[in-house]
Amino acid sequence: MSADSPRASRLEPYLNRAEPAPTLLKMLVGVQLAGIREDAGLAQEQAARTLGFSPAKLSRIEAGKGRRPPTEADVRALLELYGTDEYEASVLLQLLRRAGEPGWWQRYDKRLMPEWFDRLVGLQEAATAIRTFEIQYVPGLLQIPEYTRAVVQRGLPTASAREVERRVELRTRRRELLDRPDAPQVWAVVDESVLLRVLGSREVMREQLAHLVAMARRPNVTVQVVPLDVTHASAPAIPVTYLRFGGSDLPDVVYLEQIRSATFLEDRDETEEYRVSLDRLADEALDPRESLALLRETMERRYPAP
Repeated sequence: MSADSPRASRLEPYLNRAEPAPTLLKMLVGVQLAGIREDAGLAQEQAARTLGFSPAKLSRIEAGKGRRPPTEADVRALLELYGTDEYEASVLLQLLRRAGEPGWWQRYDKRLMPEWFDRLVGLQEAATAIRTFEIQYVPGLLQIPEYTRAVVQRGLPTASAREVERRVELRTRRRELLDRPDAPQVWAVVDESVLLRVLGSREVMREQLAHLVAMARRPNVTVQVVPLDVTHASAPAIPVTYLRFGGSDLPDVVYLEQIRSATFLEDRDETEEYRVSLDRLADEALDPRESLALLRETMERRYPAP
């Protein structure tokens, strides 16, 4: 493959990112390795066996999973096996090295940042579009610190004050991606019950709804509310986050959170089901202008200023 390889040319812009994007780059390296293997006519199991890898190891590498990227020695071995062109191999190895640069969130300890949560934050940092549906809380990226504190204290009643504050600090830092010049498009659909459930205090709720109103005015943020009287809404039973990335190299990812773990879906058929479900839910919700009016009305009626 020559230096005008379309695949390698698509990768070069990722080398110039100002901020580290380890999760994105690990995925890119994995996707490219899988594509190069397929071009070489090798099945995953065949390639793994040839190099003495377990099939599970090669599967993890190609999926971009794990807290750390694969070793350079392993990637070089794969590239040599596939007969990869020197130019494309060079670009891929540069991406691999950048994937080893820690993101800001990876400086937190593992108690606050287990592997599944590390992956979510990394994916959000790299996404060009984030869609979310919430049935209990305001979406994390749209929370104010006081609201976050109440959420953490409710979910972790035995946590120390220090741990609570560290978790509030972490979520507040995550919100900063919405202020970047290349901020993702965020489309949040929330159940109306989220607006009525008092967390912290009524003063906190007023500030939180005021923040939602302000965020909804941004060009890169859309907020919709599913009113309580929509009894036929096709809402999922759990919160859903749908992430999309720029370019055609990376699959969409659906994130489904449980109490102490999470599931990531990347299979196109599965993610497409969630995309359709979120589209249908958005159609059933109030439109953005009506949702903004309901936010203001709820704030003034339920949480009036003292």
